Amino acid sequence: MSKQQQSVVIGGGIVGVCCALWLQKEGHQVWLIDPAVPGESTAKWSCGQMAVSEIIPLSKPGILKRIPGWLLDRTGPLALRPAAVPAILPWFLRFVANARHSRIEAISHAMATLTREVYTDFAALLALCPDKALLGQRPVIEVFDTPHGLAAEREHLQLREQLGFRAETLDAGAIADLEPALAGKFSTGVLFPDWCAVSDTKGFIAALTEAFVQQGGVRIDTDVASLLEAQGRACGVTLRDGRTLSADHVVVAAGTGSRRFFSQLGVRVPLTAISGYQALLPEPEVAFRHSVIYADGGFCFTPMRRGLQIGGTIEFAGADAKPDFRRADIILQKARRLLPQLNVANKEFGVGHRPFLPDTKPIIDRSRRLPNVLMAFGHGQLGLTLGATTGRLIADLAAQRPTAQDITPFSAYRFMEGDRT
Repeated sequence: MSKQQQSVVIGGGIVGVCCALWLQKEGHQVWLIDPAVPGESTAKWSCGQMAVSEIIPLSKPGILKRIPGWLLDRTGPLALRPAAVPAILPWFLRFVANARHSRIEAISHAMATLTREVYTDFAALLALCPDKALLGQRPVIEVFDTPHGLAAEREHLQLREQLGFRAETLDAGAIADLEPALAGKFSTGVLFPDWCAVSDTKGFIAALTEAFVQQGGVRIDTDVASLLEAQGRACGVTLRDGRTLSADHVVVAAGTGSRRFFSQLGVRVPLTAISGYQALLPEPEVAFRHSVIYADGGFCFTPMRRGLQIGGTIEFAGADAKPDFRRADIILQKARRLLPQLNVANKEFGVGHRPFLPDTKPIIDRSRRLPNVLMAFGHGQLGLTLGATTGRLIADLAAQRPTAQDITPFSAYRFMEGDRT
């Protein structure tokens, strides 16, 4: 009888818990390591969308043209702290290099191979959870101030459609029918039938974590200090409190916290944290039926069980910078100009530090230095969307079987080899 495989997953956010669940489905005994309370992760302070056709890299030309204006406008959707400039400049130059049409197409095609599988992969995990309403069924809407905003996106909407994702143009009447709160405010929009939104991002991660524990998984509320090595492989981890755990496989899925293991993994990865701010209104007194992206405003509305979440503004703040919740207040004030009746009593501000790579593709790979260490980080704004699919691919790598999708574009070594993937 073969020995049960033992795996340690570093990082208890959405990607980490999905990796843990898929390894568990393979029969592994799994330890999930994270100092935070389950659900208190970057994905909690996200817009909660399963953005399956959000495959176009952020470096698309329309965004690049707007960045200088946004940076000059302190109330704009993008901010850069002066202290962060030296560190972010090399990253930004790589980011701009991905604005070429050929790169945009290649990245979009690669990302689509993952996002097409999102609902199938999550279904296998959500079947373990008693709450069957964790993942909503309503599509997501995007609205624009003028038809010109939609026209500027037409090329990329067509690319999405070529890759199998749907989009339906909305006029003022259709927007009003779908979202009465926005009646008379927008004349142009898009419905994404393939998207949906999570009703409670914190609860979603907590429920998956509970399913993991109920099936025999162990969650340890601490940090991993280092990987233990022997004979060219990882043999376990040392915890922050000095304890050690033995492991046949280790998965590094700690978001921006994954950087502390790069030296041991033998990778040089330009992973940076981009802060995304949110405002939560527990009793907004404005009803939304769908998650709604306000494209020209640079933020979105997402109705959740805990209230109405309004977010989207991002900031390059630099490593270990404290949150500037004035960014969240800017979003809230913009939302109130659009909807003056919003009740802001008992508001809560939050921030998620999104782990971004310059080409906005994640890393899903195996360490060459320690081949039983697997890497799953850098998902940017798509951590929630791609959590389950990433977990399945990590389980394939652990089993040393071919992956259903080509993961070459998500190599950790693409930045060390001239970015050829």
